[in-house]
Amino acid sequence: MKESARLGDHVLKVGSGQTPSGGQANYLQTGIPLIRSQNVLMGSFSGQGLAYISEEQDMAMPGSRVLPGDVLLNITGASIGRVCMAPETILPANVNQHVCIIRCKGTLLPEYLAYVLASSSLQRFIWDSQAGATRQALTKQMIEEFEIPWVDIDQQRKIVSRLKLDLAAVEDARQAASCENQDLTALGNAIVRDSLNHPETQTFSLGDVLDEVRAGVGTGWAEFPVLGATRGGLALAKEPVGKNPERYKPVQQGSVFYNPMRILIGSIAMVDDGDTPGITSPDYVVLRGREGRVDSRWFYYWLRSPYGERCIASLARGAVRERMLFNRLAEGEITLPPLHVQQAASQALAEIRPLKTHIEKQLREIELLPERLLAQAFQE
Repeated sequence: MKESARLGDHVLKVGSGQTPSGGQANYLQTGIPLIRSQNVLMGSFSGQGLAYISEEQDMAMPGSRVLPGDVLLNITGASIGRVCMAPETILPANVNQHVCIIRCKGTLLPEYLAYVLASSSLQRFIWDSQAGATRQALTKQMIEEFEIPWVDIDQQRKIVSRLKLDLAAVEDARQAASCENQDLTALGNAIVRDSLNHPETQTFSLGDVLDEVRAGVGTGWAEFPVLGATRGGLALAKEPVGKNPERYKPVQQGSVFYNPMRILIGSIAMVDDGDTPGITSPDYVVLRGREGRVDSRWFYYWLRSPYGERCIASLARGAVRERMLFNRLAEGEITLPPLHVQQAASQALAEIRPLKTHIEKQLREIELLPERLLAQAFQE
């Protein structure tokens, strides 16, 4: 698709709204929806956290009223570039100053424009335009100057129809894989729960049954990959080795480690059998089950289970970004079955892991498909 067109030549309106007089203090539980940047996701609309204003406030902002067929584009902050169609089910509605309304002429199909704006080439252009800016923002003039792939309205309809079918199939595949992943998580939780039903369980403080690894790896750090802990578990770290690499902590088979700033949202990992040992940030907390007391794999699954989540939550002090070092975690309590029961459960959990790894790989691949489909549609 070699032809392009200036977006401003094919739209009736490009404009954002404003925060109503009085700000958030005047938001209502019901009324006219006020769409904010958190409601505009990439390719979809979220009603979570939708604010409401009175009819009087809406009437005072006629220029930012949303109409059927409007395209919504986030124009400020970290969510800049996110785009979706305005769902007719929430209309009438209004937008605040962080969301731009793009209203198309008859020559441009709104759904086509939404797909174009979500494509990787337009997203790169948006982010490249922010290079060096102290404040991320798209202006009306910048948006009107966007060059978009151009075909006639009939071709636009064909492209939109094909993309809708293909993206619906991708979403079906994503939901199926997500359900399977959730089922495997539930199975892991059930194995932990069953082990805790053993009549000879005992309660200990975590500090009595875990050992913290504090020593750095030393001069041999370059031999190992840098590993991180995410909500999904073990992953290669996104950031390269920082200063004082010799202080990075070794994580070997059986090591459980977590990001102390993100443990409350589940950023916990384990190096299991078959994983490549590595090193992790000196800021992370690295643990091992005390020999003869705790099976490390069983403990990892316990820590990620509802039992571990409740334990971690009970230790939180209410800060927005809680920093939970080992001395705090050590205060928590754990109910332990006998070691042989942990080990039997651990073997069952080991059989789940490759299945979860396979499904999670599928999910990552599925997440890339929409971008590829858009690139193919617009021949990027």
